[in-house]
Amino acid sequence: MPDEAWPDGPIVLCVEWMFPEHLVRTAADLASGLGQHLVCAFVDPSSFLTEWEPDGIRTAHSLDPVVKEETDFPSGQLLRNLEAVLGQPGESWSFRVLNGDVAKALGRLADNVGASLLVVGAERPGALAWIDRLLEGSVAAALVSRREWPVLIIPDTTA
Repeated sequence: MPDEAWPDGPIVLCVEWMFPEHLVRTAADLASGLGQHLVCAFVDPSSFLTEWEPDGIRTAHSLDPVVKEETDFPSGQLLRNLEAVLGQPGESWSFRVLNGDVAKALGRLADNVGASLLVVGAERPGALAWIDRLLEGSVAAALVSRREWPVLIIPDTTA
């Protein structure tokens, strides 16, 4: 079988509010080694995408009817935390904020950017994380089950 080049397309990394630094560094090193752009994506599950609006119009709305200025804080702080690890966004990496179900939002992003790979962190250990997975499901499992993109799951080495 002849050697095949890595498929052209950015690598999408799902970052959570408290991301392990090695997850980001590993994804960035992989993207650099493959000559691909890294898209760091944060999904805000407290907002949803209004899918029933006309085609081409998708707006995010908070589940909380009261508008709060601090809703912009988490993604802004997350961007600063990513910049501390990766430097300024630009040619090698970028940052996206998405809304809604995490796996579905990542899937939409992967489709939109023509991703060659999705990277996610391994599931957190512990009872609270288990309850979250029971209620919301596993992001990694949902992405793998779609079988549309390769998914790399990076374990948390600090656990």
